[in-house]
Amino acid sequence: MTRSLLLFTALLPALSSAQFTNISCTDAEALQAMKGQHDPADYAASMVIDDPEEIICALRTAVNSDSLRAHLDRIVSFGTRHTYSDTLSATTGIGAARRWVMSKLQQWSTLNEDRLLPSYIRFDYANEPLNCGSGQDWRNVIAVLPGSSTVNHRVIIIEAHLDSRCADNCDPDCDAQGAEDNGSGSALVLELARVMSRYTFPHTLVFMLTTGEEHGLLGARAMAQFCQQQSIAIKGVLNNDIVGGILCGETASPPGCGVVNEVDSLQFRVFSHTASRGLARMIRLSYDEKLGGAVPVPTLISVMDREDRVGRGSDHIPFREAGWPAVRFTAANEHGDGDPSEEGYDDRQHTSDDILGLDLNGDGTLDTLFVDFNYLARNAVINGASATLLAHGPDMPTFNLLDEPTGLRAQITGQPEHVAFRIGVRGTQSTGDFESVYRTTQTSYLVPNLQSPGVYYVSVAGIDAQGITSIFTAEQVRANDAATPQAPVDELPYGLACLPIGMAESRDALHVIVAMPNPFRARTELHIDRALSGNAELLVHDGRGRMVLRQPIGAGDAGRIISLRTDLSAGLYRCTLMEHGRAIAATKLIALD
Repeated sequence: MTRSLLLFTALLPALSSAQFTNISCTDAEALQAMKGQHDPADYAASMVIDDPEEIICALRTAVNSDSLRAHLDRIVSFGTRHTYSDTLSATTGIGAARRWVMSKLQQWSTLNEDRLLPSYIRFDYANEPLNCGSGQDWRNVIAVLPGSSTVNHRVIIIEAHLDSRCADNCDPDCDAQGAEDNGSGSALVLELARVMSRYTFPHTLVFMLTTGEEHGLLGARAMAQFCQQQSIAIKGVLNNDIVGGILCGETASPPGCGVVNEVDSLQFRVFSHTASRGLARMIRLSYDEKLGGAVPVPTLISVMDREDRVGRGSDHIPFREAGWPAVRFTAANEHGDGDPSEEGYDDRQHTSDDILGLDLNGDGTLDTLFVDFNYLARNAVINGASATLLAHGPDMPTFNLLDEPTGLRAQITGQPEHVAFRIGVRGTQSTGDFESVYRTTQTSYLVPNLQSPGVYYVSVAGIDAQGITSIFTAEQVRANDAATPQAPVDELPYGLACLPIGMAESRDALHVIVAMPNPFRARTELHIDRALSGNAELLVHDGRGRMVLRQPIGAGDAGRIISLRTDLSAGLYRCTLMEHGRAIAATKLIALD
């Protein structure tokens, strides 16, 4: 991550006016596909899988935690991936790492009828702002999956940065394995390239690993400039940076975790500028509607009200600055604020300690992992599903928010593919996400449930015949002078008919078991809102997956309350309700000192 607010802000004027030269794509076919100037028949699969529901359902099991582990094991084996590190060695440095990435992309292309087009984006950069040296023949690695249509063609980019660093950002020799920052994001992008290259999407997908992120987002800035120069239209950018760790460090940048060694493997943050927040909100709503009830471990997607953490930046920013929707996915917890120059800095981020894990007993096997691969897999599925919906889904509508005597009215101009609309509403006290979402087929819609007087932010998205929601529009804000009638909120009816995996697929699964109070200290009560036929038990696991409590539960009706007394140490725990050996519900427990 870019390290300080002062540094990052100072970089913006210089970066916006320079300075990238000789930008090129080394594969002509890949460039043509990104521009939508390819013949889709040349890249048609012999067995076409293009139904978005089928693709998203398959992603849940196609994305594999062991595969992610293999990717990350290999990435950290190259040692430092500093942008200025060795480019000639076959075993260490950024050059060896990107050549290995290229070889894997070529391998997956071969396995998928040569439909995936690996390439480099090469560029030069003089006057690098951190004054570490000139940038000659820097390279991003990309893989392009050509879209099945060139009508209204656009690109969806799934990206992460491959480079790593230590405390001295001009030291190319320090052993910066960068397991969390950002080997985790790189592994996620590689896994999605492996999995998604067998499917067919109307728009073109680009899987990209950048260089120079730690030196001012240079690889992403070069790519954004290249896309502008080549008239490559982008529908959305999904940037993944620090997406696999679950432990909170002492100095994690706000907003985020604040309790040292706190564990959170059940939440994922999405950062965005206000200009891109409609994409973040579409991701959150679509996950809740389509995947939240169809996965073994539901994830809370928190839409943050900032483009990034305080004083930090990442590779989504250059694309947003160029006018395209771009968001950053990141873990709920991170291990440090990336400034090892601080006195007493003991966190791993931007140090030689950002490693995969520890071998505590010296037997050659890692006993403690700092990257949670089940968590990383869940994040990869969210990315893959979001990209699938972007590639298949409709464009945004436009609208005007009218201040009428009877209240605020959304006057909507839809696209031909829209069969309904979603209206997102929030007041001045809310931040990142909507307070309420409503659904309508009307193009003139009086926003319900408004108080008077009040000030409200309103945004609109379109829904197509497949039940896919578009990106939400930019918000419009108006003062409301009349209370409006009550109406039910959107119940999110366009779920997927995925076959169950692991846990029961009820949308109400999270409400079957509720802990009150939560957080708690010495005692909490578990409210079971489901009848149990017997052979049931509660299992409590700590943040490392170790079982710390097992309590049998007899048969009985719903509405029972089970008192849970325990001496658990402070931290995040997962409580799972089992019946006949099958998980039917889960919730997280937060124990306090």
